Amino acid sequence: MQPVGVSQPKSHIKNISRAEFIAMMACIELLTALSIDIMLPTFDAVRQEFNLGAESTATSRLVTFFFMGQFSQLIFGPMADRYGRIPILRIGFMFFISGCIATVLVPSMFWLLIARFFMGIGSAAMFVCVLACVRDRFVGDEMARTMSLIMTIFLIVPVLAPLLGAAILSVSNWKVVFITPAVFAIVFAIWSLRLPESVPADGRKKASLLAVFQSFREVFSNRTFVRYVAITTILFAAFISYVGSSERIVGTLYHRPHLFIYIFGTIGFCMSIFTFINSRLVQWLGAYRTLRLLLCIYVLLAVLLISLTLNSTEPINLFVLFTIIGLLQSVNIAIEPNSSSLALEPMGNKAGMAASIYGTAYLVVGAFGGSVIDGLLVNSVVPLTVAYCVGGVLALGLFFSGKGRG
Repeated sequence: MQPVGVSQPKSHIKNISRAEFIAMMACIELLTALSIDIMLPTFDAVRQEFNLGAESTATSRLVTFFFMGQFSQLIFGPMADRYGRIPILRIGFMFFISGCIATVLVPSMFWLLIARFFMGIGSAAMFVCVLACVRDRFVGDEMARTMSLIMTIFLIVPVLAPLLGAAILSVSNWKVVFITPAVFAIVFAIWSLRLPESVPADGRKKASLLAVFQSFREVFSNRTFVRYVAITTILFAAFISYVGSSERIVGTLYHRPHLFIYIFGTIGFCMSIFTFINSRLVQWLGAYRTLRLLLCIYVLLAVLLISLTLNSTEPINLFVLFTIIGLLQSVNIAIEPNSSSLALEPMGNKAGMAASIYGTAYLVVGAFGGSVIDGLLVNSVVPLTVAYCVGGVLALGLFFSGKGRG
């Protein structure tokens, strides 16, 4: 195996500058965040449009159904290993744009959820390709640094998207907000035509069912991979529950809806700073030790939050609550590039399959866990604080269950 942190020489990959590659991958990735964050200010309008009560948690399913589409990563991963990254990326754009357009044409909440599911399928294909393309070019600590830089750009979206959604909503309606991601997707799809294929024809894996099963078994037999995937998945449940329920927490539980976009945007800005800090920490400490440090900080913050929540007869102060949640979300988003790079480091030419399993596990299983937490967030934020604490302790335990780096 090549030394950790050293870029892999890929003579077949045509030159595209590192800066352009990182920017392009970040823009493709940010479509996922944009399709979620831009619509958060519209949830009240959507509830009114489909005659849902103000207390309804149904709008959080718009996030859940989007992530349920990530199941298709299990299909797109092997396809990306067999046919290359670029064809699958094109399919992803097609599904995403079509689903986005469908969201403004549907007659009911049911069909809106189905359209979001198709958008999720498109996002799944793009996610697999981005992760596999990065793994094709980098390994270990270098991959972690690259993913951190991608996430730094990606996290501009939680800062700006709710503001953009609110601005559009002030002069138009929720349908215009929902279709906006399609405009960005079309622009990025055209830009992606410059991206070279990173898997040579002679390096692609067979597409037979037996070959796919063998690849699947090889990936899952790697304990390092499974451990880091489990860490990310557990933490993502609380992460995505916050995303889906934050509008209700601020507006319904705390009766301060006018503060939502500012709180959400501020936390997004904080997350972006943490991913940039993470890239520096990885350069200094390496991905493994950085992940260990971040997990310890996460658990300490989670214990503090649940202690403040349970030891008070009154609801925890709004700003104290979101300050600690903001730090937890920021540490979580810094953890992901490290866990993904450590998970994919031993995967080699199975990167497409590994990326699909990784993405499906943490996005789908994590989103399902998040939807369970959402359903409990009716009268109190206690379920969310418990999820942060239990998830953090489990993740830290999994980390220390391994032996050293592997």
